[in-house]
Amino acid sequence: MSIEMMKPVPRPGILDIAAYVPGKEHAPGVAKVYKLSSNETPLGPSPKAIEAFRAAAEQLERYPDGQAMELREAIAAVHGLNTANLLCGNGSDELLGLLCQVYLGAGDEAIITEHGFLVYKIQIMAAGATPVTVKEREQTVDVDQILAAVTNKTKMVFIANPGNPTGTYVPVSEIRRLHANLPKNVVLVLDAAYAEYVRRNDYEAGVELVSSNANVVMTRTFSKVYGLAALRVGWIYGPSEMIDALNRVRGPFNLNSAAIAAGAAAIRDQAFTQHVVAFNQTWLDRLTAELQAMGLRVTPSVTNFLLIHFPDLDGKRAADADEFLTSRGYILRAVRGYGFANALRMSIGTEEANIGFLQALREFLGRTA
Repeated sequence: MSIEMMKPVPRPGILDIAAYVPGKEHAPGVAKVYKLSSNETPLGPSPKAIEAFRAAAEQLERYPDGQAMELREAIAAVHGLNTANLLCGNGSDELLGLLCQVYLGAGDEAIITEHGFLVYKIQIMAAGATPVTVKEREQTVDVDQILAAVTNKTKMVFIANPGNPTGTYVPVSEIRRLHANLPKNVVLVLDAAYAEYVRRNDYEAGVELVSSNANVVMTRTFSKVYGLAALRVGWIYGPSEMIDALNRVRGPFNLNSAAIAAGAAAIRDQAFTQHVVAFNQTWLDRLTAELQAMGLRVTPSVTNFLLIHFPDLDGKRAADADEFLTSRGYILRAVRGYGFANALRMSIGTEEANIGFLQALREFLGRTA
């Protein structure tokens, strides 16, 4: 008997998956650290969400509502949706995985874009399907490239809109053109994790497209603008038939009680949400202008982060900047895994963090120019 037969072995393809690597959090030896690597809101969650979280601690002995009805009703009320078309999950990551588990299998293909969220590829491969990566144009999803890649094996298309780590978005007219030219059996997944931040007249998160079609779903998250990343809360809006299919395979208590309560309180507090969005827009504009004034190229962003490109000096400038900024306590996200070897992604931070980051970056550029 071979050695391989003497121990459990993952099914073919699993060990070919590159594990997701989150943004770093620590700067050893630095007294004060500003984490700007994970696109977390610097203003935290709504005080009402914190209050709801604390109240949930009074009943930790009880199982959560397996249907997350309180949260689904809150989402439905804010967005004008039917609760039957909503499913909540342990972050949108779980929901993306369920989609792949239910609608993909061996021999199927799913299309992703070259700078798309790395979790798409992981979940596609975990389902036994094949990811097909297409080029973007100027760091933006290119509909024509996607349509050119569609074959009779294509079963799903993933669009992060806005994109991460680029921060760019696709106008609704292009999303509709994409959908109109996809086969009816292909699922179009619109990942709108950063939708709340977008202030463009030609942008739509996907609600209308989902409402009028049988093969479109939209995923959203509470980890960004609502500040509940620690609780892992996501939701999906889709045709009732698809929601029913996903419900059949999800865990029976996939969302804990504190997450349900805090999520419901957070989304109902739209006044606080708008405060977060306004703060973000102010600093998005200011940071973009100041970075450009330093001679750096910044991909135009509609989100709560910026993709900063460094001058090509031996292909190591971003890595050098990352090391220098980390030594000063400013932790950004290296994005080599997304195809940007000479760029860093910066989350919009507190006023103190943003100002300090700019000062540290000026020091770095002056030292290495």
